[in-house]
Amino acid sequence: MTQRLTAVELETARLGERATLVQFSSAFCQPCRATRRVLAHAATLVDGVAHVEIDAEAKLSLVRRLGVRRTPTVLVLDADGRVVSTAEGQPRTADVIAAIGRAV
Repeated sequence: MTQRLTAVELETARLGERATLVQFSSAFCQPCRATRRVLAHAATLVDGVAHVEIDAEAKLSLVRRLGVRRTPTVLVLDADGRVVSTAEGQPRTADVIAAIGRAV
């Protein structure tokens, strides 16, 4: 069964019109900072894509439900909030753009 997330669960005003990049981070995670830059940049390259960063320690129930094992973990959601891609570690911009392409 495909996981589906809502804006309320992610504590954001709304999901992206076409896709949402969800980043699970932790306070002292160096790759998380670089991932934030990659995802923010990718979100500017494709219209209708939003980037949401989640503090993994503050949202442990969501982390457990989604099976997040390390930070950074990135989920790509389609317009309806369905998880279409999951990746651990610092992503490359090209991989993020490809994942967005699968979501839209």
